[in-house]
Amino acid sequence: MRVAAVQAAPVFLDLDATVNKVLDLMKEAAGGGAELCAFPETFLSGYPVWINSTDAARFNDPLQKEAYAAYVEGSLAADGPELEAICAVASDLGMFTYLGFIERSTSGGSVYAALAAIHPDDGVVSVHRKLRPTYAERMVWSAGDGHGLTVHTWNGFRVGGLNCFENWLPLARYSLYAQGEQLHIATWPGSPWLTRDITRFIAMEGRMYVISVSGVLSADDIPDDFPLKQQMLAAGGGYPSGGTFIVAPDGDAIEGPIGNEETIVYADLDVRRVLAERQNFDPAGHYHRPDVFTLRVNRDRQEPLAPS
Repeated sequence: MRVAAVQAAPVFLDLDATVNKVLDLMKEAAGGGAELCAFPETFLSGYPVWINSTDAARFNDPLQKEAYAAYVEGSLAADGPELEAICAVASDLGMFTYLGFIERSTSGGSVYAALAAIHPDDGVVSVHRKLRPTYAERMVWSAGDGHGLTVHTWNGFRVGGLNCFENWLPLARYSLYAQGEQLHIATWPGSPWLTRDITRFIAMEGRMYVISVSGVLSADDIPDDFPLKQQMLAAGGGYPSGGTFIVAPDGDAIEGPIGNEETIVYADLDVRRVLAERQNFDPAGHYHRPDVFTLRVNRDRQEPLAPS
């Protein structure tokens, strides 16, 4: 199977423009022969990059409030028209797509870092909300749940995915391994120092292919009317800077890590290579002890109003 990792910058907090960019990049990936493509964490429509370069924890700060409001305005509902349009193109292209997006909550005033799995025939087959936002991200994103910890079958592969730092969570990884995962999608805002080691580790631990797909962003990508633009410029640095990396089941690099540029990275994967590497180690198979260790996953979607 030919895969594509899309390392690109969103049109920051511009939902419609970023949807159009997603569609164009999907078509470009399909033109390169990709049967599956993956986008970075919260690509639609941007990582909350200001939290690490401004005083995001200051209580009742007017500019922080305005920035948060702009971020919520750049979010979307999982059943909204934006994902419908992306599903339609995925269907036309016959391409499975993993897309990081800002999911608007039922309340309309909170958001999740979400990862949609889009099947070309079945549309959105899962939406995984990041289990625990990392450090300053908790000022912006709500905690997710286990509903989307799901593996899907596509072109002979069992495929699953996690967002950014939750790729470091052993039980989250194992919940996918135990479903027979053979290709792991790890989405990142753009962190070369993070993706290098954990990408190889997951590949070697799970004996599977891993696509770590990262974003890029620069000060020029932040709109001039963004409330905290001047503070971000004064702080300097701290922007997503690539790191897309594709690794084989034995831990060897196939492509990357890729530097700070917009590009699409392709690789050709063979599921038999996964099977071969599991001859001496299968963490959810012959090397597991279910009589000793048991994992339970609560897959209920956590919502403020229980269904009647």
